[in-house]
Amino acid sequence: MVVENQKVVKATYSLFINGEDGKEELMEQATEQAPLVWCQGEGMMLPAFEAQMAGKAEGDAFDFVLKAEEAYGEYYPEGVQELPKTMFFNGDGEFDEERVYVGAVVPMNTTDGQIVRAQVCEITNETVTIDLNHPYAGEDLHFTGKILEIRDVTEGELKAIRNPHGCGKCKGNCDDCEKDCGSCAQ
Repeated sequence: MVVENQKVVKATYSLFINGEDGKEELMEQATEQAPLVWCQGEGMMLPAFEAQMAGKAEGDAFDFVLKAEEAYGEYYPEGVQELPKTMFFNGDGEFDEERVYVGAVVPMNTTDGQIVRAQVCEITNETVTIDLNHPYAGEDLHFTGKILEIRDVTEGELKAIRNPHGCGKCKGNCDDCEKDCGSCAQ
């Protein structure tokens, strides 16, 4: 069996980016005990990553680089914005220190209603500076790893991938749900 659309793939991987000193730094890692798992062709991974995986078989090793434009795009300075601290007040009208701190990733609503993730860079008495760029924006990504397992996706898994929030009624236990909402991989 090879990696192709609607196959569930388990793999180890190490992700490296170039550090400030020009040497590669390990940023993420998935081991045999905690592998990366995705369903090929369902948009769970970067398209260029999936293209590199296509056709690989169980036991195959991989080692490739995705250029920034194939991965998370270039870094845009205008993605760094200074916002009024009042935008981060909780329901009690106070600054939400538990959720909003330097390094935190917070959900933000765009003007067209989309939710994006922003990293908090700085907090002052009056403002919060956020960065809307992906943490790996502007970086070439070097992946190494090995394909551990490839199998067919089940119908329940496919439903859960395509409708990740399901009906919400079953809270993760579809046996207790009267609907086949597809929110649980069965």
